[in-house]
Amino acid sequence: MSQRVHFPPQMHQQQGVHSIQGVDAVQPPRQQEKPVMVGWLITAALFTAALNLRPAITAVAPLLGIIRTDLGLNAAIASLLTSIPVLCMGCLSPLSTRLGRKYGLEQVIAWSLVLITAGTLLRLVTDSVFTLLATTVLIGLGVATMGPLLSGFIKKHFPTQIAAMIAVYTTALSLGAALGSGLSSPLQLTADSWQKALALWSLLAAAALPIWLIVIRRQAEAPTLSSVPLQGPNMPWKETQAWLLTLHFGLLAMVFYSLMAWLPAIMESLGHSHDYATYLLTIYAVVQIPSGFLLQLLLRRVPSRKAWLLCASLMQLLGLALILCSTPAWAAVSICGLGSGMLFSLASLLPVDTASTPEEAASWAAMTQSIGYLIGALGPLLIGWINDMTHQFEIAILGLSLITLVLMGLQISMAARHMKAAS
Repeated sequence: MSQRVHFPPQMHQQQGVHSIQGVDAVQPPRQQEKPVMVGWLITAALFTAALNLRPAITAVAPLLGIIRTDLGLNAAIASLLTSIPVLCMGCLSPLSTRLGRKYGLEQVIAWSLVLITAGTLLRLVTDSVFTLLATTVLIGLGVATMGPLLSGFIKKHFPTQIAAMIAVYTTALSLGAALGSGLSSPLQLTADSWQKALALWSLLAAAALPIWLIVIRRQAEAPTLSSVPLQGPNMPWKETQAWLLTLHFGLLAMVFYSLMAWLPAIMESLGHSHDYATYLLTIYAVVQIPSGFLLQLLLRRVPSRKAWLLCASLMQLLGLALILCSTPAWAAVSICGLGSGMLFSLASLLPVDTASTPEEAASWAAMTQSIGYLIGALGPLLIGWINDMTHQFEIAILGLSLITLVLMGLQISMAARHMKAAS
């Protein structure tokens, strides 16, 4: 089994990365060519693409009650509206890296935005369970193809600014999730149609396309930036570290997507009004927006990834416990959301740090996300099934708390493994 990746405790700040206690990056890729695209353009491209990874998913949860009533969905089928895109991300992540190598990262990301635009727009004519699920699959295809390639895009264009660009990436993710969860209900009330409220999110993806077309055109005009399709390593199936990162990502994704799908329903079952429950989902998403930049500041002071992984997991666990204890809901959701946001930022940074080239970064991210999202997709499905069986959500919250405890155990085990390897 390959032991190529080592995890010394030092931090190399000049590379823009930190350790997991840490997990240090290998040496940055050799400087092959002079960059020809200005930083603001590729930063804007990264931000606008990442902004579209979640709204089409999170916009469903505030409207789930209306959709279930209109289409006659039970909880298990309704959970598919969140789980299908996550399953697509799990199944198609390996394919996305192959497409990226064959056609180029930028071209495939642009086509992914086209898929997201089309799938979201088609929700305007949704009138059955089948058509709603079909549009969800189409959106899932776009999200699944684009997600892992953005990691390679960061490694390719920002090899010495990885931590900062991961912060931009996760901020855009969280902002997109917050917009989807916070504006869907007002849009539904204004349009008097949940179909129109969901379809309007196609405008966000459509707005990103011109930026990516400019990036592709500039790249074609500047062959020194390597417009040739990427050639690189296959998925790191034999890397022990890759499997640990994958399991870690999968467990945190289970909790995150379960809450994104069911938090409004959970809070309603605890006695809150529908409007306030939807507001709480927005809080959960909004507090995650600054998590990437906050984490970057914290890592500069205390570079141990283990410390912040455990801290974030404790915050998530505390938030879940406070939800059950009927603590002021906004406080419980805020604590849980900040913990979830920090966990996702760290999980997104680790594969990019570990890789040494853009194509390798895409491969590590693809493996982490492929199996990880398959695990994560089980979360909403299980909560929907439990709700159908028990007609309550308390057991589901206890289950998410247990998953968080397992996540913390895995983090401790990973850190112990790295210390043993270093000794």
